[in-house]
Parts: sequence; C-alpha cells; structure tokens
Amino acid sequence: MSDLRTTALHDRHAALGASFTDFGGWSMPVRYTSDLAEHHAVRNAAGLFDISHMAEFTLAGPGAAAVLDDALAGRISTMKIGKAKYSLLLSDAGGVVDDVIVYRRGDEHFLVISNAGNRALVAAALDRYLGDVEIADISDDVSLIAVQGPRAREIVEATAGIDGVTPALAELGYYAWAAGTFAGAGLFVARTGYTGEDGFELLVPNAAAPALWDALLAAGKPLGLVPAGLAARDTLRLEAGMPLHGHELSDAILPAQAGLGRVVASDKDSFIGKDALAAAPSDLPVLVGLAAEGRRAGRAGYAVYSATEGGEPVGEITSGALSPTLGHPIAMAFVTPDLAELGTALFIDVRGTRIPAAVTALPFYRRNA
Repeated sequence: MSDLRTTALHDRHAALGASFTDFGGWSMPVRYTSDLAEHHAVRNAAGLFDISHMAEFTLAGPGAAAVLDDALAGRISTMKIGKAKYSLLLSDAGGVVDDVIVYRRGDEHFLVISNAGNRALVAAALDRYLGDVEIADISDDVSLIAVQGPRAREIVEATAGIDGVTPALAELGYYAWAAGTFAGAGLFVARTGYTGEDGFELLVPNAAAPALWDALLAAGKPLGLVPAGLAARDTLRLEAGMPLHGHELSDAILPAQAGLGRVVASDKDSFIGKDALAAAPSDLPVLVGLAAEGRRAGRAGYAVYSATEGGEPVGEITSGALSPTLGHPIAMAFVTPDLAELGTALFIDVRGTRIPAAVTALPFYRRNA
C-alpha cells in the first residue's frame, strides 16, 4: 500500500486501530471496530468520517455560472448564494462521468466536489473552459470531515474552536452551507452527506484537520459519536438509495437509467451530452431496489432472473448487502424496464441458489424528520 495516497488524518486513523483499504488510489479507513457498530452509531447518534480523498475544484469569474451550465447536466446559474446542488458531469455520449455537488459561494464563485477516483476526468472536463473562467484544483490543500447522524448538529455546535459560523447551524437548511473559523483557520460547513441522515461536511486547510478531528471526537464522545469507515458508509448510502459511481453510475449509464432524469435540465439550450440523451432509446435497463428475506444478500455483479430455474439473466446487482437497519437483504440492480414495476417478483443468484426478491421503492430507509 506504499504507493497509495494518505490524508492529513492518516495517523489519527492508525492510532484508533483502523483497518485500511485502497479506495480510488487512497489508503482509507474501512473500519475501526465493527461495520455494524459504526453503521448503527450513525443511525442512532453520529459517526465521524474522513472523506478527504474527495476532489475539490473552485471556479471564479464572470463566466463561472455559464461554464457550469454547459459542463453539467443541471441548471447551475439559477442557484442562490449559500446553496448546494447535486449534479452530473456527462460525456458526449450522455453517460455519467461523475456525480458532483456544486456550492455557490458568490455571484461568480463556485465550489465543486467530485469523487476521488474521477478527479482527473473532472479536471480534464473543466480545463476545457480555461480562459473563460479561473479554475483551481484545491484537492491537495484541504481536508473534508463528515459528521453524520441525528446528533450531528449538537456535536458540531459543541466543538471547541469552531467560531462565527454564519448562518447558524440551527438555521442552515439541507443542501446549504455556512462559513466560520476553526482555531483561526477558514471553515466551510455544508449540510450535506452520503448516509441518509442529517449531517455536516466540514472543509478546512490540511494543517487544521487533525485538530478539528480531535475536537469533534471530544465533543461527540458523550453524545455517542464514533469514528466510522468506508464499510459503514457504503451500507448507509445503500439503505438510503444513493448511487456510487462505478456501481450505479458510469460512463456507460445514462442518468434516466439510474433514476436521475430529474437532475437533468433538458430544457437548457445546450450542455455536454444533451444531444445523446435526446436520441437515447427508451428500452435500456433501469435501476430498481430489490428486497429479499433471510440472511443471504446479493452482491455487485450477481445475476438477476425472472424465474426459479432456467432462462437468461434479466438484470445484474450493482450494490447489495444485508441491511443492518432493516435486518434483511437489500440490493440495487439494473433490470429490463418491463420488470421494474413495484412488487415484481425476481430472483437473485447467490452462489448458485436463486433467492426470491421483490422490486421495492428507493430509498430502502428514510430518516424521520
């Protein structure tokens, strides 16, 4: 793992006994104690995640909004300052190069956060607009820490060293951001996340990250906060029906196939991939949720059938697990459109045994309030 990149918090993870894995070229904590304990902590109290492997880009200048309107599938120019928006970067063929979150920091200033493994692709896509706007890849200069769970706001508000957050977290809506300081360093706080729970993502300069991690842990320990790794993050996002690039999203998958047609502002005059989407056939496989009984879960790559015996596969699992919250197997899968209706009976091939499953609505889990 010597060739893998590490975050500014790597030593903190090692000291906490984390197990590490290669994720997008980064050595990241997969778990600290147990996947289940960390998952349940996020659902019932809060979890602390290092997500500093994510890529961050800033765009500034009079043409920034127009550039993002052209580069991304969503309508970015109408965003209000202080808000965030989920969007998609498409290829000319309409496939999803990456899914991103855009934050409007000013009239002519935006922050774009993308997936670690797609940093080079996103950078190349944005670089086409150099000259029209100032673009900077700040990924190597900043760290991103997420506090997720029903007690997340209490924890961030109680964290020593965090000052001057405006607007106050109690007034901050979902998919919005605030600015403040931590120990004198600039602090960006977004009410966003990837777990299906309320939570915040905190962006600071790398030098401030270890102290912020320590301060959040200290504030959160009495409230049930635990450090959580990628394994828990994956089961949490699966329960919440959130796509993961390389599984539910790829450059071979169109937004509508993944249930993300609503993200595309098809009435814009132009954007990368628009013509391909308009010409796309209507019979492509579509993403569905599958729920099964028992304890044997389908995993990514497992085949889906429409009968207990014989026949050709009618789909494929993209993500699956035994749901820690719900107590039964869940999965997301691409199936032919004629089998996507809620309640449709299907079968997942789990190591040679076809397990009954039913098409169910996404998300599998939705938090209260």
